[in-house]
Amino acid sequence: MSDLYDTEILLWSGEQAGRRRAAGTLVNESELDWPNIAEKIESVGSERRHAVESLPLQALLHGLKAEAWPLSRGVPHWRSEARLLRAQACRRFVPSIRRRLDPAGFYHDAVKALPEMVDDQPPLPVPEVCPITLDELLAED
Repeated sequence: MSDLYDTEILLWSGEQAGRRRAAGTLVNESELDWPNIAEKIESVGSERRHAVESLPLQALLHGLKAEAWPLSRGVPHWRSEARLLRAQACRRFVPSIRRRLDPAGFYHDAVKALPEMVDDQPPLPVPEVCPITLDELLAED
């Protein structure tokens, strides 16, 4: 059973779900792959957290580019991308993930990811400390 988990996760998950269906009661309990079921449940939570974390980071990066290069032709695109990424983060956000989100850490990473030049111009200075709260970051414009 573990081989199927390692090679065909979609087939494995379908089989695991099928073993649970019979008038709402558990059937074939001994055939369930409990170690991998537990691992998969944990990984779903981790994947959800990583998805939510990457969106505000990217939103901050696009916003910083617009701030650092305000005369660039890319500004409308960067602002649009930042709005879209914040909206996606807001939709994926669940209250239990709040304590794991670190806007200051996202901001620090976004500042480090800024390009050195855009349109052959160096960036204007950006704040060293995150100027936005998590609620502001997740708010839709």
